[in-house]
Amino acid sequence: MAEKKIGLFVKKDPRAEEKADALEHWLEERSVAVVRQGSLPPSRIYENHQENHPRIPPAPKDLFCIFVLGGDGTFLSAARWIGEEQIPLIGVKFGEVGFLAEIAEENLFEAARRVLEDSFTVVHRMRLDIQVIREGREKIRENVLNDMVINKGALARLASIETRIDDHYLTTFRADGLIVATPTGSTAYSLAAGGPVIHPSVPGTIITPICPFTLTNRPLIIPDSAEIRLSLSEKSADIMLTFDGQVGLPIDESDTILVKKSRYPVHMVTVPNRHYFDVLKAKLRWSGGRV
Repeated sequence: MAEKKIGLFVKKDPRAEEKADALEHWLEERSVAVVRQGSLPPSRIYENHQENHPRIPPAPKDLFCIFVLGGDGTFLSAARWIGEEQIPLIGVKFGEVGFLAEIAEENLFEAARRVLEDSFTVVHRMRLDIQVIREGREKIRENVLNDMVINKGALARLASIETRIDDHYLTTFRADGLIVATPTGSTAYSLAAGGPVIHPSVPGTIITPICPFTLTNRPLIIPDSAEIRLSLSEKSADIMLTFDGQVGLPIDESDTILVKKSRYPVHMVTVPNRHYFDVLKAKLRWSGGRV
């Protein structure tokens, strides 16, 4: 039987790093090979086709799974780290309830035992494939688990974002920005902007305008089979496209953004007795639930 190789993706935080040290020691005692990677700070910017911060080396293809120690932001970074590889991710939360972290800190070693015994379940979470075309050539391509966002700067005018669905003209949003989100991302920025909550197993993509100038512009859910084509219909400055809140790209009216369902979903490890609606109630403080 081949030896398991486990990844640890660790937030740069003393508490998470201390727990990662303990888990690494626990795994090595059981003859499990460990690959450890610290997360990079979010909000990096693409300039001249390159990020202005160095990218971390890609995840080894032979990892059995990856424990992600940190919050939802760390989980999104880990999803970027694996790229198109179908390596299961296990989120470990510290304190505050998160939507992506399945394992509470105090249950970490029980979850690790289940992993070594192959006693766990994997669910697939849809990602979006984002392609930015400039002058007929692909400039950037990214996969996102939560969302992509077009946002104007603090002093910029309203953005005019022409939107087509399967090459059929929908509307031109005049707004502070536009969010295109997965069901997983429905509880992130899209929700704060007035978008709906969608269960992760529901096949759909959400388009949510940010502070639209026309009050009749409302969030829209479209089939996950549809392709979205976005472009700025007016000459614009200080407009940023962001991917999962992790990396940003300045865009202008010469760019076309194509959004479709990715062929590479994220594989998430689930644990017994963690119900999505219980997490939702706690996070949104429904029925007296507390975070």
